[in-house]
Amino acid sequence: MDAIRVEHLIKEFDGVRVLNNINISFEQGSVTTIIGPSGSGKSTLLRCINQLETATSGHIYFEGNDLTSNSVDLNKMRAKIGMVFQSFNLFNNMSVLENCIIGQVKVLHRDKKEAIETAKIYLEKVGMLHFQNRKVTTLSGGQKQRVAIARTLAMNPAIILLDEPTSSLDPEMVKEVLEVLKKVVSEDYTFIVVTHEMDFAKEVSDRIVFMENGEIIEDGSPNEIWHKDSNIRLKRFLNI
Repeated sequence: MDAIRVEHLIKEFDGVRVLNNINISFEQGSVTTIIGPSGSGKSTLLRCINQLETATSGHIYFEGNDLTSNSVDLNKMRAKIGMVFQSFNLFNNMSVLENCIIGQVKVLHRDKKEAIETAKIYLEKVGMLHFQNRKVTTLSGGQKQRVAIARTLAMNPAIILLDEPTSSLDPEMVKEVLEVLKKVVSEDYTFIVVTHEMDFAKEVSDRIVFMENGEIIEDGSPNEIWHKDSNIRLKRFLNI
């Protein structure tokens, strides 16, 4: 069963086409990693799925709704499609715990007590519960990203989009975030991950999509992608 389906998606910025007729479906409960060179359209695809960018044309179907339709309740849909950004997007004037409960209360209309209990469960999962009362400005980049992951999980979304979640981190912090991600991707969610971490992609993915110049060039299992001898561009990208 598809969690989300993209049909004939085109996105242009000032007349420049960055996504060219994308057709792809993501199976419920799967982990799909999108790889490719910078500027290939990977992050734009995620942002269109979450409607942070408006498609020039095409359709995105989620739970029977076309997200590109003017009649769809985007706030309701976005509550079910969580996103972890490369720049964390935390509220700097709030504590770790407050960052993890505000969306639950404001968007999901959860009772504050329930929101706190839920937040603590996921802060524990990412190893940040003992920082719950700290202001996020006092945290390292790796710690901020772990809080951002906990915040997304606390919303109990159906789909989680991760847009290069380690790209803003110092090399020594990348490992700690990747270890957390390896734990959470085994949970009952549909994950779509844009990353340059090839070892991570190979280890956690059910499926890998290679994009270039706004198009899907290859799509297959990690084993298929890493042994695709016929595609010289992919082999060069993977350095194999």
